[in-house]
Amino acid sequence: MKQRYGKVAVLMGGFSSEREVSLMSGAGVLAALQSQGVDAHKFDPAEKPLSALKDEGFDRAFLILHGPYGEDGTVQGALEVLGIPYTGCGVMASAIGMDKLRTKLVWKAMGLPVPDFVLLDENSDWAAVVAQLGLPIFVKPAHEGSSMGVIKVKSQDALLSAFEEARKYDKVVLAERYIGGGEYTAAVLDGEVLPAVKIEPATEFYDYDAKYFRDDTVYRCPCGLPAEVEAEVAEYVKKAFWAIGGASWARVDFLMDEDGKPYLLEVNTAPGMTSHSLFPMAARQIGMSYEDLVMRILDTTLPVEA
Repeated sequence: MKQRYGKVAVLMGGFSSEREVSLMSGAGVLAALQSQGVDAHKFDPAEKPLSALKDEGFDRAFLILHGPYGEDGTVQGALEVLGIPYTGCGVMASAIGMDKLRTKLVWKAMGLPVPDFVLLDENSDWAAVVAQLGLPIFVKPAHEGSSMGVIKVKSQDALLSAFEEARKYDKVVLAERYIGGGEYTAAVLDGEVLPAVKIEPATEFYDYDAKYFRDDTVYRCPCGLPAEVEAEVAEYVKKAFWAIGGASWARVDFLMDEDGKPYLLEVNTAPGMTSHSLFPMAARQIGMSYEDLVMRILDTTLPVEA
């Protein structure tokens, strides 16, 4: 096993606001790899430069960094320059997937369903935004993950303060129509869409605490959607993954409205792998353990056999 993969770096931590989550994900991945006999080691880009990967003789990388400077194509580009194979999406797909605005524009251009949205700035006409999107509205930074900086706005008067809060995370801020029929996610592993998971948070919405720390968030897998609807969504997810140039693994979040129509929300090109994470949950539904999943992902770094 060690000879097949060589020395593996588990890239975790990093510089983003999701550092804590990345360290939790990375710890799980590292333990799983080591339990399978892989010569795997923690590597935190916040503690030493990526060039040390070459200096320390690493052969490949399991990339479990979240957020900017990890999930946005920057580290992927550096690894390609270093000639080190890595898990997950490539430079282009990672960069697009981290940018909620560009992702939505690509999906809209392909005719895929996305919630209506508006770009916000200091001069936005808040009444016009409400007239177009209705209430409530989600205000969110375009380049953050894990619901960092996301605010559910219930009145026009609260829009400005929500915009100012989201701007602390990113200079590009979106307002997005509320879709109220349920929140779901679908994992994609090497081109295969796994069973969808329904998310039922006890909080106002599926925020940072609900994702990683609360124990009262309910996850349902099977998700409860009719088989034909889940099959339809799976086709949308495949197209969404293909549209950004996806590879290896990713997770596509989607919403259902009250009439049962799906809307694609965003793509996570380095999904969480903590005890609360949804990708391992979907894998378990098809009989794949956490350890098996981690090895399947690592396998995507190996050369394709003829």
